[in-house]
Amino acid sequence: MAGTSDQASAPAPWYLAGPTAVGKSEVALLLAEQHGGEIISVDSMQVYRGLDLGTAKPTVVERARVPHHLIDVAELTEAFDAAKFITLAQAAIADIQRRGRRPILCGGTGLYFKALLEGLGESPPSDALLRAELEQMPLEELLAELSTHDAATFHRIDQKNPRRVVRALEVIRLTGRPFSEQRTGWTKTELPGVRLVALSREAADLRARTDARVDIMFARGLVEETRQLLTRGLAENRTAMQAIGYRQCIEHLRGERALAETIALVKQKTWQFAKRQMTWLRNQLPVQWLAIQPGESAASVAVRVTVLTQASPH
Repeated sequence: MAGTSDQASAPAPWYLAGPTAVGKSEVALLLAEQHGGEIISVDSMQVYRGLDLGTAKPTVVERARVPHHLIDVAELTEAFDAAKFITLAQAAIADIQRRGRRPILCGGTGLYFKALLEGLGESPPSDALLRAELEQMPLEELLAELSTHDAATFHRIDQKNPRRVVRALEVIRLTGRPFSEQRTGWTKTELPGVRLVALSREAADLRARTDARVDIMFARGLVEETRQLLTRGLAENRTAMQAIGYRQCIEHLRGERALAETIALVKQKTWQFAKRQMTWLRNQLPVQWLAIQPGESAASVAVRVTVLTQASPH
C-alpha cells in the first residue's frame, strides 16, 4: 500500500476500538459520513454469513448509509483467522484509498487490530490434519502437553478455551519451538503514525447497554436465528461458536435451560466479555482512551474522536 504518490496522498486510515455495546458502530457511521469514509469491520464474528443478530451486525439501512467491508465474507463451514483478516483488510484499505476515500477500521476484536498494525510474527499457518488430531484430544491431555513443552504459555493462556490451547500446541508441534518464543515480536508499545482510539464508558453505563443489547437480540429472534444456523453447520465451527449467545441458545434449544435463564446467562457472559476486551486493549495496544459520558450523543463523541485523531501525525 506504500510507494506511489497517489497512495502517499490518500486519506490515512482511522482506527476505532472498544468493548461490545460501547457505541462504536454509530460513531463510526457518523465519522464515515462526515469525512468521506468507508467502514472496515474489525470483528472476528461479523465475517460469517448468518451470524447477524448475535454479533450486532450492521443493518441493511446502516450499510446503505455507508459502505461496509469484511462483513459476510466467510461461510459457517470455513475457518477464519487473523491471517485472513490481514489479507482482506489490507486489500480493502488499498481499494478505499485508491478511490480517494478514508478507511475507518472499527470493531472490538483487539487481536485483529494488533495483527494488522504489528504483524503476525513467526507463527506458521494452520495445518488441517494436525489441528483435527489435536481437536480430538481431551482438554486435560492438551494442557498436560502444553505444560511440558511450554510452561510460559501454559500459565498465561486461557486454559478453558480449547481453541487457543489447540493453536498453541499446533504451533509447537509444527515448529519444534515454544509458542511463547514465537510471539516475542509482539512487544511493540508504539505505533508511529497511528492513533488507535478506544471508546469507554463507566461500568454501570456499559453494563446497562450490554444488557439492553442482549434483550434486543432475543426480541428480534436470536433463538430462531440459531435454530436455522444449526442446519448450516454452526455447531461444527469452533470459531463461530465462540460468539456469545449462540452456544447458549443451542443449549436452550436442547432443553438444557429455560429462555429466561438463557437470556440472563448471555447478559452475564456479554458483560464479562466486554471487561476482557477492555483489559486486552489496555495491556496489548497503545490505545488513546476516550470516555463517553452517560447520555452523551454519538454526534458529540464523533466530534471528539475527530479532534483526537487529527491531533496525530495523520
